[in-house]
Amino acid sequence: MAVTTFTEENTSPLPPKRIFKASIIDSHNLIPKLMPQAIKSIEVQGDGGAGSIKTINFPDGGNFKSIKYRVDELNEETYTYKYTLIEGDGLVDNLEKITYDVKFEQSPDGGSISKVTSAYYTVGDFKLKEEEIKAGKEKVLAMFKAVEAYLLQNPEAYA
Repeated sequence: MAVTTFTEENTSPLPPKRIFKASIIDSHNLIPKLMPQAIKSIEVQGDGGAGSIKTINFPDGGNFKSIKYRVDELNEETYTYKYTLIEGDGLVDNLEKITYDVKFEQSPDGGSISKVTSAYYTVGDFKLKEEEIKAGKEKVLAMFKAVEAYLLQNPEAYA
């Protein structure tokens, strides 16, 4: 097994508390409303915290039907979120799992910096294709930007 790790940073003019609440805590309600063309629904088994299982269902006719992940850590005080993709179309035969470590920090200008570290656990000598990873990152960034735009247009939301 090999592990390939990537870290990405994004900035936002929004404070960490708002973007964390909207994009993490209430993602199962907000994301399908903001991006129905990309995400049909998000089902939560559990209270949403550590140990919960979330299933993301995609619209019919797409490349993926669904993915399932386990929440490993959710800390509203430190704005950290860790989860593991454990099942579904996002895991190819040669990929055991993918872990994500998300942290939102206050930036000097009052906004936030989000840091996402993803670790891909491959089976055997399997090598990840950079274009597949890039496509996944672009989808996550599009979701982040959709939440950010919504919050900027709705200053009272998730305040």
